[in-house]
Amino acid sequence: MTNQVGIDMNSDSESDELLQYNPNRLLDTLIENLRLKNDAALSRALEVAPPVISKIRHHRLPVGASLLIRMHEVSDLSIRDLRYLMGDRRAKFRISDKQFKPKEGAKPASGNDEQV
Repeated sequence: MTNQVGIDMNSDSESDELLQYNPNRLLDTLIENLRLKNDAALSRALEVAPPVISKIRHHRLPVGASLLIRMHEVSDLSIRDLRYLMGDRRAKFRISDKQFKPKEGAKPASGNDEQV
């Protein structure tokens, strides 16, 4: 199966380069597909500050979910394709069950905080 950006997603002979996290490949593909001139134009298209793109390029900031969704909206590439371009090959995302458990001794949140 070939995705929207022409990458064979079923290829077993992928090079190590495609398997490693590389947000630059994602950013460069977006610039090319959107026919933009540079990172500053990309930041304007994504409606983020230019330092965000720079920090992503230099591996100081990960590509967050909200930015990935914005990239999808602007480029019409699927989230799967965008993740594939940056080297994320996980089929499923697992969230720790500890994230949703209340802390011991913590009061449960109630809708009515007024005291009578």
